[in-house]
Amino acid sequence: MSRNDALRAARLGKGWRTVEKAAAALSVHGQQLLDDRHFTVSARTWRRWEGERPGWPNEETAIVIHDALGRWPEDLGFTTPPGWIRPEHHEEEKVKRREFGLVTAAALVPGPVARQHVDPALVPYFQEQLEGHYRADMLLGPHDLIGTVSAQYQLIDKLLRSAKGETRNGLLRVGAAYAALVGWLYQDAGDMQGASFWRGVTQEIAMRSRDPHLVGYSLVNQAQVRTDLGDGHAVIDLCEAALEDEQQLVPKVRIMARQQQAHGASLTNDRSAVDRLLDDADRLLSRVDDDLPWGNACRRTPGYLEVQRATCYGRLGLGREAGALWDQVLRGVPETARRDRGVYMARQATAAAGAGDPDQAVHIARAVADIAVETRSARMRRELGTLHQAMRPWHDAPIGQDLAEALAPVIEGS
Repeated sequence: MSRNDALRAARLGKGWRTVEKAAAALSVHGQQLLDDRHFTVSARTWRRWEGERPGWPNEETAIVIHDALGRWPEDLGFTTPPGWIRPEHHEEEKVKRREFGLVTAAALVPGPVARQHVDPALVPYFQEQLEGHYRADMLLGPHDLIGTVSAQYQLIDKLLRSAKGETRNGLLRVGAAYAALVGWLYQDAGDMQGASFWRGVTQEIAMRSRDPHLVGYSLVNQAQVRTDLGDGHAVIDLCEAALEDEQQLVPKVRIMARQQQAHGASLTNDRSAVDRLLDDADRLLSRVDDDLPWGNACRRTPGYLEVQRATCYGRLGLGREAGALWDQVLRGVPETARRDRGVYMARQATAAAGAGDPDQAVHIARAVADIAVETRSARMRRELGTLHQAMRPWHDAPIGQDLAEALAPVIEGS
């Protein structure tokens, strides 16, 4: 069938035996669809559409044709004009813009705003709230916190427009920490666009604070996104930039940069660099003594550097070494830290598969699936996807079916 016969076939399929009947039926359909009693398609126009040069209907008519015949004009023999984008694609883009607008709204409030007095006591208030958010993140996962933390960042941004002196400097510093946490929450929720946007906000406000520790911290935050994107060289570049003037940095930031650089090294298959960087970071742990309210995972997370090493070893395919480390790490992780424990266990399961123990991998995966459904952590689901790939040699075996059964609630809930 030639292109020029496509519209005729569609017409006959609708039972419209003549072009006159087709034109009349489409006119009635369009008047009802558009709520426009003046919408009309003539028999002469339809006859041209079925000719050798069908041309192209306007967008309104294209919508009516699609609604009546179930196909767009380009699928019915019409000559597609340059730049044509289906209206349904426009709607998809509108939805995406609306969703991204919700992500960015808290950081892009237009100014100026009404001036107000900003009490210095607000700085410690936000710092204390931040510590509570970190604890809640470990217990709840990202989705229930994004709105709360974003709203508090928006308030800080508003106060910054009136604050002065050391109060303003303090708000800039705590604002950067809030932006970093929002970025992390989006990253854990699997929204890499939202994560990247908020990591950029973190870097902007860190630069405005002129605090070298925060600038280094913001670069490590950017590197975390690149780690999740699998871009090892970018991770290394960002961490090297963070460490360029490392003697200015508190030990905590130097530890963060080195451990993140180790992740970059694991993505570039450089085990020696992984071990060297993590050993260097380990030597700095005892020197962490700052009172900064952000970036305290190295204090708060049991076995912090062992977690990083086990993750890197798993990425390098060192299943037995990674598995032994995960056994050690998980003995120190409390049951209340549901999200982190679930992520670690998923990595432990992948290590077990890599070490040739699929039964142990599936045993662990069953427990992880429950946590993944509860916390809705995209990071955990991604780790379970990695496990699924690692279990590929057993996909057709009964143990592979057991894994599919264990992961079914996670897939259904995603």
